[in-house]
Amino acid sequence: MIGISKLYCGAVEASDALRYNRQSGKLPSHLLQFSADKKPVVVWNMTKRCNLKCVHCYAQAVNPEGTDDISTDQAKVIIDDLAAYGAPVMLFSGGEPLVRKDLVELASYATSKGMRAVISTNGTLITKEKARELKQVGLSYVGISIDGGEEIHDKFRAVPGAFKKALQGVENCMAEGLKVGLRFTINKRNQVEVPKVFEIVRELDVPRICFYHLVYSGRGSELIKEDLDHAETRAVVNLIMDETRKLFDEGRPKEVLTVDNHADGPLVYYRLLKEDPKRAAEVMELLQMNEGNSTGRGIGCISWDGKVHADQFWRQHVFGNVLERPFSEIWDDPNIELLAKLKDKKPYVKGRCAECRFLNICGGNFRARAEAYYGDVWAQDPACYLTDDEIRKD
Repeated sequence: MIGISKLYCGAVEASDALRYNRQSGKLPSHLLQFSADKKPVVVWNMTKRCNLKCVHCYAQAVNPEGTDDISTDQAKVIIDDLAAYGAPVMLFSGGEPLVRKDLVELASYATSKGMRAVISTNGTLITKEKARELKQVGLSYVGISIDGGEEIHDKFRAVPGAFKKALQGVENCMAEGLKVGLRFTINKRNQVEVPKVFEIVRELDVPRICFYHLVYSGRGSELIKEDLDHAETRAVVNLIMDETRKLFDEGRPKEVLTVDNHADGPLVYYRLLKEDPKRAAEVMELLQMNEGNSTGRGIGCISWDGKVHADQFWRQHVFGNVLERPFSEIWDDPNIELLAKLKDKKPYVKGRCAECRFLNICGGNFRARAEAYYGDVWAQDPACYLTDDEIRKD
């Protein structure tokens, strides 16, 4: 996760994170990525059910009717363990988490245990009443997926009217004072929609937007050919920086982030070297705190059936099941070889990643993408668009 507004527009200084000793339990949500202990943010895909049929769904979601593998009582036992372990955030995802009738109850339970609860949703089921319930339980954040304008979004979601319902969900959250943000997955079908999404942010005064790079997982694995090439990716990230700067210059600053490609950090740094060298040095310090990709360390995933994964995209690697063994025990088990290696990937990555001057601030980028493309967990990330000259150590 690269905070474009934090880094490029100077919304965060290194001293902001140091003030809290960089401990995840003390850091405000917007500074959590700079924690030193990297206690895992846990994504719980609490259901495989969904009311939409998105073409890039990493969960390969199914019909919204039916039952789920983990009961409400079992979920509370999982939350008890995560809270005691010190996991700072529980992210309720799916499928579509709002198809579970106990979402509000479980989010409330997580906050009562001292965790921050957030949800990732398509937004179509957030009525005024549901937004009010979510606000009452102390939900920290609601991320709502938008793939562009109405035509593009509805094609992605494969359900007519999904765009209008999603925006209504955004407005319902904002009316209740819930922090809400947009989530946009970048690919060849919608890269031209980036300015349009920034216009939605302006029109609705949405405080946050996250741009996700494509990860080859679930239905998204069928979209490898629709990922941007290196030049296109670089151009889009520069465009995101331009649009973010415009918002700040207009006196309407928003939190803007890119996610799932840590080459974005060095790109911000190189751009600032030309525009503001003093800020570039500060950004380098923040990037070192961030440490890049945190799969298997600062982020983990529990599937709808209780299986534990390094992140929500990498389901072919299963480390255990929370219905049989607590997450905390699984996560710290040194005998699970891949999970142990993910805690410090630097000795294992190959190719350009092994020789890169930014390895300490990128963390080897996405292993799931490397494995999907090369068949090798430790190969270089094919989505890294930095040039050989830019990554050379000298």
